[in-house]
Amino acid sequence: MPLHCPECAFVNGDASNYCQKCGAFLGDLHGTREPTTATYRIDEATGELVPVELEDVVAADGAALVVRSGAGHVGESFPIDRERITIGRRPDSEVFLDDVTVSRDHAMIVRRTDGIHLDDLGSLNGTYVNRMRIDSQRLQDGDEVQIGKYKLTFLER
Repeated sequence: MPLHCPECAFVNGDASNYCQKCGAFLGDLHGTREPTTATYRIDEATGELVPVELEDVVAADGAALVVRSGAGHVGESFPIDRERITIGRRPDSEVFLDDVTVSRDHAMIVRRTDGIHLDDLGSLNGTYVNRMRIDSQRLQDGDEVQIGKYKLTFLER
């Protein structure tokens, strides 16, 4: 039985957990499914996708961003393992999102004394957390981050 996305009404296959068009979670439509996330990293030597366990990405007291939708990067993960992490279309950004909807220097993740924050860097299209445009926002486990057409999930232990 096909699933209609509650966000955009796109018709998805019955085995879908997330909408193929907008990335919204569909598991609640059945009431029995838990959200699942498959993630991978890109091997620097070969450029191939290497599956990884989320536990390996999100260290004991660490955090990560996992791409839920956007330009063929679904499942790509970015561990938050530094004090500052740049996000943008600039090729040397730690979180490189290659699309014109993303500014070159779009946002930055900053580790502060009260937690991990996402700061917009004056981007043209804005930065969103849980569908609200932000200038600066403390992130919490499970938050949905939208940058350009990319939707990412923030995971934290």
